[in-house]
Amino acid sequence: MTAIPAAGAPVEPIPSILRRIQKLATPTALLAFLQIAAQLLETWIAAQQGTAALAGWAVVLPFALLMQQMSAGAMGGGVVSAIARALGGNREQEASSLVLHAALIAIIGGGLFALLLAIFPRAVLGLIAGPVAAEAAAPYAIWLFGAGAIPLWLANTLASVLRGGGRHGLAARVLTLGYIVYPPLSWLLAEPLGMGLAGIGAAFALVFWASALAMVAVVLQGGAGFTPSLRIRPSGTLFTRILSVGLVASALASVANLTTILVTAQISGHGPAAVAAYGIAARLEFLMIPLAFGVGSALTALVGRAVGAGDWQNGRRIAWTGGLLAFAMAGAAGLAVALFPHSFADAFSDDPAVIEIATRGLAYTGFAFGGFGLGMALYFAAMGAGRMRWAVIAAFSRISIAVGGGWLLANVAGMGLEGHFLGVALGITAYGLVTAIGVRPGVWR
Repeated sequence: MTAIPAAGAPVEPIPSILRRIQKLATPTALLAFLQIAAQLLETWIAAQQGTAALAGWAVVLPFALLMQQMSAGAMGGGVVSAIARALGGNREQEASSLVLHAALIAIIGGGLFALLLAIFPRAVLGLIAGPVAAEAAAPYAIWLFGAGAIPLWLANTLASVLRGGGRHGLAARVLTLGYIVYPPLSWLLAEPLGMGLAGIGAAFALVFWASALAMVAVVLQGGAGFTPSLRIRPSGTLFTRILSVGLVASALASVANLTTILVTAQISGHGPAAVAAYGIAARLEFLMIPLAFGVGSALTALVGRAVGAGDWQNGRRIAWTGGLLAFAMAGAAGLAVALFPHSFADAFSDDPAVIEIATRGLAYTGFAFGGFGLGMALYFAAMGAGRMRWAVIAAFSRISIAVGGGWLLANVAGMGLEGHFLGVALGITAYGLVTAIGVRPGVWR
């Protein structure tokens, strides 16, 4: 990775910043598009199992997304930030020692998901959407979390080690094969082999066990630019390097998905078709995360290097340059969704009731995607800087408006289901604006 100027050096030109972001973001963005394709196909395969199965899949969706976000973007961002700041400060031995600590955190994180959602799926999911959807979701959840949680966490955490070392391209190459194999394997297990929705979970587990083993081999061979130190005593100080950012980011990811869970619970009173329709809308909304992650993962590493070297001014310029880039990309995708909502809804279901509700919802939420992209990119930049306060405020702004505001619009203003979707859109917009307010000299110093 190109060295970052020391504090007090001239301001880096925007074209130079864009080139450095592009260099690191391009492989991750290409992987993100592959993830989007895989997730869209996953949605389609789930829909082929019937409306009840799609509703069950939609109930699991917030937890599956939370696990992905925590392992790759939240706690993974803590790993990227800690390693990038260590390397920016020329502390290579610290970076080497951080790898073992990151792996231990990954095993514990994956184990917690497996414990909660593979052992008690009907109880947990039934609280959200009732016994019918929970029964449809349970076999899927058992495979997805029981067999897949720990390998997913390990694969994403070790990919974050590579990104912390500026090896975004290598991380993307290791994960690419898994996302190519995942959709056809899901279809094979779900349809010809007759596993139904559970087959998607089984395919997920198999793919990420292979990805985790491949990632272990790459990192141990020095793929991040340094050789990990494994024969060391775990250090509270080094755990803190990761957790000081990763725990906050994981809590924010939990709040984001709690928003989806609570909105799902509110909508569940309108029946399974409404739950399935909101699952489609939520999936398209969360597909903006891989788009923003392509830019955001580069920002975490570049801002972390800048901050590690004491160069806060260029750190802020890097953050805003990447944030506006993510705003443009996510905004363009959202505009397409908002202008042609029926086409997107029709792609995921053949149930007329589901299509009709999803079409109404996407006409609201699509316009908010640009703000979501801006907020997500600047959130990743804030992880690199270790400045998370405004990201916390933004997350609580979002849940307050999406859940509380959506309830008021639906029940007090009389908008019904459309009020819930409008509340979600307003909450996303607030998230982007409040996160952006935090990236300023008075905070980043």
